[in-house]
Amino acid sequence: MPTEEQIWESYYGHNLGYIQEQYELYLQNPESVVQEYRDLFAAKGAPPLEGPRASAAPASASQSRLDASQLKHAVAAGKLVWNIRTYGHMAADIDPLGIGPEANARVLEPETYGLKQADLAALPADLVWEGAPEGVRNGWEAIRKLREVYTGTIAYEFGHVHDENERKWLNDYAEKYIPSQSLNPVERRKLMKRLLEAEQFEDFLQRTFVGAKRFSVEGNDALVALVDEIVHELTNAGVGHITMGMAHRGRLNVLAHVLEKPYTKIFSEFHHSTNKSVAPSEGSIGINYGWSGDVKYHMGANRSIKSGETVETRLTLANNPSHLEYVNPVVQGFARAAQEDRSKPGYPERNEDSAASIVIHGDAAFPGEGIVAETMNLSQLNGYRIGGTIHIIANNKIGFTTESVDSRSTHYASDVAKGYEIPVIHVNADDPEACIAAARMASEYRRLFKKDFLIDLIGYRKYGHNETDDPETTQPLIYKKVKAHPTVSRIYADKLISQGAFSEDEYAKIKGEVVERLKAAYEEMKQREGQEAVHQTPASLGEATPKPTGVPLAALREINSELLTWPVGFKVYPKLQRILERRADALNEGEKVDWGHAETLAFASILSDGRPIRITGQDAERATFAFRNLVLHDPETGATFCPLHRLPQAKASFAIHNSALSESAVLGFEYGYNVFAPETMVIWEAQYGDFANVAQVLIDQFISSGRSKWSEKSGLIMLLPHGYEGAGPEHSSARLERYLQLSAEENWTVANLTSSAQYFHLLRRQASLLGTDDVRPLVIMTPKSLVRNPRAASSPEEFEKGSFRPIIEQQGLGRKADRVERLVLCTGKVAIDLEDALDKEKPDHWDWLHIVRVEQLYPFPAQEIAAVIARFPNLKEIVWVQEEPRNMGAWSYAEPRIREIAPAGAPVRYIGRPERSSPATGFQQVHALEQQFIVSQSLKPSPTLTHNLGR
Repeated sequence: MPTEEQIWESYYGHNLGYIQEQYELYLQNPESVVQEYRDLFAAKGAPPLEGPRASAAPASASQSRLDASQLKHAVAAGKLVWNIRTYGHMAADIDPLGIGPEANARVLEPETYGLKQADLAALPADLVWEGAPEGVRNGWEAIRKLREVYTGTIAYEFGHVHDENERKWLNDYAEKYIPSQSLNPVERRKLMKRLLEAEQFEDFLQRTFVGAKRFSVEGNDALVALVDEIVHELTNAGVGHITMGMAHRGRLNVLAHVLEKPYTKIFSEFHHSTNKSVAPSEGSIGINYGWSGDVKYHMGANRSIKSGETVETRLTLANNPSHLEYVNPVVQGFARAAQEDRSKPGYPERNEDSAASIVIHGDAAFPGEGIVAETMNLSQLNGYRIGGTIHIIANNKIGFTTESVDSRSTHYASDVAKGYEIPVIHVNADDPEACIAAARMASEYRRLFKKDFLIDLIGYRKYGHNETDDPETTQPLIYKKVKAHPTVSRIYADKLISQGAFSEDEYAKIKGEVVERLKAAYEEMKQREGQEAVHQTPASLGEATPKPTGVPLAALREINSELLTWPVGFKVYPKLQRILERRADALNEGEKVDWGHAETLAFASILSDGRPIRITGQDAERATFAFRNLVLHDPETGATFCPLHRLPQAKASFAIHNSALSESAVLGFEYGYNVFAPETMVIWEAQYGDFANVAQVLIDQFISSGRSKWSEKSGLIMLLPHGYEGAGPEHSSARLERYLQLSAEENWTVANLTSSAQYFHLLRRQASLLGTDDVRPLVIMTPKSLVRNPRAASSPEEFEKGSFRPIIEQQGLGRKADRVERLVLCTGKVAIDLEDALDKEKPDHWDWLHIVRVEQLYPFPAQEIAAVIARFPNLKEIVWVQEEPRNMGAWSYAEPRIREIAPAGAPVRYIGRPERSSPATGFQQVHALEQQFIVSQSLKPSPTLTHNLGR
C-alpha cells in the first residue's frame, strides 16, 4: 500500500494547484467534485500546501512511468481537441426533423484515444485547451465544453482554411465569443416579430390566394431573420451597397421583409391576373411592348436604408430567372461596379468596404449547378474579387422532388465551398438565436478578411416544390414529420417562456399585430383595384439617334503618338515592339489601319471622351489572335505596362483583365457590372466565339431578354471570334444563328463586320448610347484571320469622316445599274473572299453583278437594302451567300426579310454549305474545296441570267 506521502507525490506544479482547488470545492460542497476526488479527500484529507522537495536521488521508476503516462494523455487529449474542432459537426444538432443519416461520432469520444474521465481531469484546462475561458477548471471540463460548442445547433467546418491566423480567429469566435453572447430583451422581441412576420405572411397568402404558387419559405422561416441581420451588420459596418441574389424559394418573403416591398403590391400581383385597362382584346396576340414580363417570384427590388444622419445603404435584389444559380455572378458584378471609382485614368480605384454581396442558394443547386463553383473561383482573382460574398444555403434537403441521396455525392450540400477555403457553418433553422450568431460571425469575418463565408441553414420544406404540389407521393415519411413539427416561432416562444424571458400573452400580441397589418394591406389593395397597372412598363425603346463617331485625324495622331510612348527603362518584347512601331505612320496619307490598331484608337478616343472601359476574357490582354497587346511585358524584369493607363488624353479608367477559364461566370459578372454601372463600356471577349455556348443561359435569360422581362437596361458588348478558315468545328462558328433567333423588339444589335473602320465607329457609337434609353447590348462576330488581312484594314480618312454603315456596297460594282441582274448579299469574312476573287478579273467582267455586305444583321437594314434594290431595274435574282452551313449562319433569319423587299419576279436563292449537324469540317482540304465552290458559284452566272452587256 502506498503511503500518504507517496499518494500526494504525483501532484506538483499545476497539478498540485488544481488538486488544492478541488479540495476547497469539496469542503464547500462535496457534490461539486467528481466521485474519485470525494473518495480521495475522505480517505486522505487535505493535500499538502507544498509539493515534494527536490531530492538528489534519481526519480523512481514509478515516478517516471507516471510522468510518461501524463504526457501520453496530454498528447491524446490534443488529438481529441483537434478532432472535436474538425469533426464535431458530425454529431451536431443541425437537423430539425432528424431525417439525415446518423453520423459515426466515435472520433469525438475520449475512449477512442485511450482516455478516461480521470485522465482528462488530472490535466490542467489550458494544457488541453489553450486560452480556455474562465470557469473551465481541468481537461475534462475543457473537453466537455468544446464538445458542447462544436456539436450544438451551430456546426463548424474550418479545418480546410489554410491560413493559420484565419483559422485561429474562426475557432476563437466559435469557442469563446458565440457562447458568451446572448440577445437582450429588445433583440429577442425583434427576432420574434421577424419570425412571426415571415410565418404569418406565408400563412396569409396560403389562405387568401388558394392554389397560387409562391415557393414558400416555411420550414426555413429563419432565413428572413438571418438575411435581415446580415444586412443590419453590413450596414453598421459602413457598406454603402449590398447586392443580393436568390432563387424563387422564399423570395417573396425576403422582398416583403428585407427589401420592404409593400404588402399591397405583393397582394395586387396575386389578385390581378391581368391589367384590364391595357390587356389585349379577345383574339389578340398582344398589342404592346412589355407583355413578355416575368412572374412575381423572379422580380427584383431596391431599398435604401438610413443608418445615420447622412449614411445610406442601397440594398438591391437582382432579378433572376428560374435558372436558379445563374444570378450569382451577376450580383457580384453589381458589387464590383459599386466598389470602383472609374473617374481617373488607369485601373479603377477600388474600396472593398463600400459594397458587399449576399447570395442565397438552394441545397440541391449549390453542388449541382456548375455556375456555383465557377463563380466562387472568381472570388480571389484580381479582375473579379469583391472582398467576400456571404453565401447562404436555404437547405430544405429536397430539390424539386429529389432527396439528397440522389442529388449530390457529398456529405453536405456545402462541401463544394471547401475547395475554395471558404469557412462553412451549419445552422439549425429551428434555433433562431443561433442564426443571428451565424449572421454576425459571417459579417465580421468578411469585414476582417475580405473573403467569402458560407452559412448552411438547415431546415425543411413545409409544402411541395410549390403550393399546388403534393409532396407525400414522393416523401411520405418526411412529411409525416413535417406535419407534426411546430413552427419555429412556436419553438422559440416555448424556449423563452420556459426561461422566464417571455410570455404567452406577448407572443399572442405580436402575432395579432402582424396579422392585422396583413389584413389591412389586403383591404387597401382591394380598394385600389383597377387604379394601378399590375404589369411592369418597360423603359421605352426609341429610335436610336446616330451620333457623330468620327474623330479628327489630328487628335488621333496625338493619341497614337502617346500610345507608342513607354516608360523610361521599360523594354518591350522585341518582336512585338517592331509590330507596334509600325503603327507610328499608320495614320499618314496612303497608309492603312489594321483591326487591332483601330480598336486601340477607339478605346483611347472613348477614354478621352470621359467614358470608362472594362474588358475581360480568357486572353483579353493580348487577344486570342495576339492583335490587341494592351498589356506589355518587359522580357527582362517581368514588369507590365498598359499604354492606355498613361494616356494624357484619358479622363476615365481602363480595366483590362484576363479571366478565369470560364464563360458563364465571367459573362454574368460583366453583365451585372454593366447593369449596375450603365455609364461604363463593358466588353466580354470569348476566346473563340464557339465557347460562348457555355454561357447560353446568361445570353438567353439575361442579355437578350432582360430588358423585356425586367426593364433592365444593358449596353454590354460581346466580342465573338467567328470565321471559316479551315479550323475545326469548335473554332469556326460563333453560332450567329442563335443570336439572330433571339433577336426581337430591338433587344440588341448583332453585327458581322468587314473593316477596321466599321469596328472603330461601331464601338464609338455604342459608347455614345451608354446611359441612355436607346442603349442595348451589342453582339459582334469579330474576325480571326481578318485581323491581319490588308483588305480589312481601313484608310485614316475613314476614321475622321466616316461613320458606321449598316451595309457596305462592294466598290467597283453596280456602276451600270441597268446591267445588274444578280445582287449578292453576304456578311463577314466571305465578303472578303469574294472581293479577293473579284480582283482577279477585269472590272467590266462583273457588270451583271453587285455585292452588298450586310454589316448589321439586327436590326435588319431592310430600308438600306431596299434602296439598293430599287437602283437596279433589271434585277433577276437575289442571292444570299454565306460560309456557314445552310441551317446555321444568317440564312434562315435573312431569307424571309429579303423576300419582303425583293422585287416581283426576282427569286431569293442560297449559296453556301449544305445543312450539317456540325458547324465545320476539321479537314483543311475539304474546307478549301467547299470555300472555293461557294465563291465560284457566287461569281458564276446562273442559267436564268441573260447577261445583258449592252450588245
